[in-house]
Amino acid sequence: MKNLLPLLLSVLLLYSCATKEETPDSLPLQVAKAYGIENFDQVNSIAYTWNVQRDSVNVLSRDWKWNIKERTVYYSGPDTTYTYSLDADSLPPADAGFVNDKYWLMMPFQLAWDTGYTFETKENVSTPIKGTNSTQLTIVYAPGESKSPGMGYTPGDAYDLYLDENNKILEWTFRRGNGDSGRTWTWENEQQFGPVTFALDHMGQDGNRFIWFTNVKID
Repeated sequence: MKNLLPLLLSVLLLYSCATKEETPDSLPLQVAKAYGIENFDQVNSIAYTWNVQRDSVNVLSRDWKWNIKERTVYYSGPDTTYTYSLDADSLPPADAGFVNDKYWLMMPFQLAWDTGYTFETKENVSTPIKGTNSTQLTIVYAPGESKSPGMGYTPGDAYDLYLDENNKILEWTFRRGNGDSGRTWTWENEQQFGPVTFALDHMGQDGNRFIWFTNVKID
């Protein structure tokens, strides 16, 4: 029995390691990896300008710089400019804009960072705008208090992400409150910035650019 015990422990250890290695990443994590989440620890700060076409003439722009290590955010909008700490007891109104704009740029990474959601997948789904064959990944955030950990400012919302064969986002549909219908935009103009990848342009169903990013800089 004494001789069998070390052998038994070795077998159990090998089985445990094999089981762990065979466990595949979830699809949300595969999407995050496709954009470079494994390299994100190399990023100290991300600066960018978020732009939205509000109507046929007016464009609203907001400038951000997220100092990841310092946990501070620089904001410059139409009427004010300031820097605030993400660890402050009370966050300023601009933080809701920071979270919103960050999702448009970094939704793939949010899939790894956020915890308060469930997901489902469907294969061979045509994207709503361009009709491209895709894998549909539906993300549903749990209802709860606004700004609850892992749920942002609008808990209960849903996103349908339409993925290509490389787990990159082709289009996404936002459904407020997990409603039956929503609005869809493309994910285009993909570019590499240091160790990570961003899609800079989001076109609407009318073919016009709705939200886009400029002045992107990674340190």
